[in-house]
Amino acid sequence: MVQDGLGDLFSSPGLLAVARMTGKRLILGIDPGIADTGFGLVQVGNGGQLSCLEYGSIKTGPKKELVERLEILNAELARIIERHDPDLVAVEELFFSKNVKTALVVGQARGVILLTAKQHNKRVVEFTPLQVKQAVSTYGKAGKQQVQRMVKLLLNLKEIPKPDDAADALAIAICSANSL
Repeated sequence: MVQDGLGDLFSSPGLLAVARMTGKRLILGIDPGIADTGFGLVQVGNGGQLSCLEYGSIKTGPKKELVERLEILNAELARIIERHDPDLVAVEELFFSKNVKTALVVGQARGVILLTAKQHNKRVVEFTPLQVKQAVSTYGKAGKQQVQRMVKLLLNLKEIPKPDDAADALAIAICSANSL
């Protein structure tokens, strides 16, 4: 199930064609997870100005088997890629936590994300959490709230994107835009 932050406002293929003709680039940022995979689509305009086209979260039910959850992630991500046809997919690298089991499952979700992007002939770039925080807030150890406020500011949004995974995905897309 995909929950969108901005709905279908910019999902018309005609708008995407106009964006491409004017030299704008579309970046799909992805924050990998098994329960919630955040996604955010950022447009980079001439002069480097950033705008948010869509964001949301791909949710998988906790009562489903892992293989079913990975299948849902693949199908929903494929729909997003096909609908928006991003120029680039930016994915956060796995951050190893103390919970090894969680890290392994998120690693499997991340593998599905990378494969789905490759199957759609999309260039993939990867960033560490430290790189993302540095790019968005200029401080590699910034807290979650600071990064979210900066995402809101940099993309000129009315409010901080929710859920948190979507805000993180937008930060990943911003990081990618800053490295173009």
